[in-house]
Amino acid sequence: MTDHILIERPESAPGVQVIRLNRAEKKNAITRAMYQAMTDALKAGDTDESVRATLILGSEGCFSAGNDMNDFLAFAMGGTMGREVIDFLHALAAHTKPLVSGVDGLAIGIGTTIHLHCDLTYASTRTEFRTPFVDLALVPEAASSLLAPRLMGHQRAFALLAAGEGFSAAAARDAGLVYTVVDPATVEDEALAAARRLAAKPPKALSIARSLIRGARADVAARIDEEASHFSAQLKSPEARAAFEAFMARGKS
Repeated sequence: MTDHILIERPESAPGVQVIRLNRAEKKNAITRAMYQAMTDALKAGDTDESVRATLILGSEGCFSAGNDMNDFLAFAMGGTMGREVIDFLHALAAHTKPLVSGVDGLAIGIGTTIHLHCDLTYASTRTEFRTPFVDLALVPEAASSLLAPRLMGHQRAFALLAAGEGFSAAAARDAGLVYTVVDPATVEDEALAAARRLAAKPPKALSIARSLIRGARADVAARIDEEASHFSAQLKSPEARAAFEAFMARGKS
């Protein structure tokens, strides 16, 4: 299962650790095993002095369709959720190295909110960001209910997280979710080049600057847990079960 997450150290980018979603046949829907693999990579990068920047990538035409719906449905039907998702969110929020992401195509759910924790996000012109949490009878996650209003203001955050409106790459850039918009053919190269430039900077100075810009993170960790409590409760709700079953039925039709 960990083949669905590739951890790379490109020779062309010394000091950069690449975490690549590699389940293109399922639009990079993230399973519990994939979350665990990403958590392990983030934590390893925290303690490895040779890692000076982390780059998160998806596949050509699809960053991620979000959480694997089979995991959600299994929990809604009485299974256990496990710690993999919440552990990943905490590892992402607490990661000590600069985070860069490159996004091309679909970026749904966690495929959108992950970028709220990134320092630089490069999106292709064909990228669409969307978080259909409420449409699935769920609630925002990844501390997005805290970070998005800070970043883009109440109304755009509400449109994204509650109304489920899609954001084009240009709209996401205007809202502050994305640093820049580039051609699909160059998005990975430009994101890697940015990570390489960060990795070449004096690491202590960059770490201090990043910490000052990001500010205290205790409230982010607390919001992750608060959201997770509501999320878990909603996953067990009749309205969520109905929404998942309808979603799965559409996928089979």
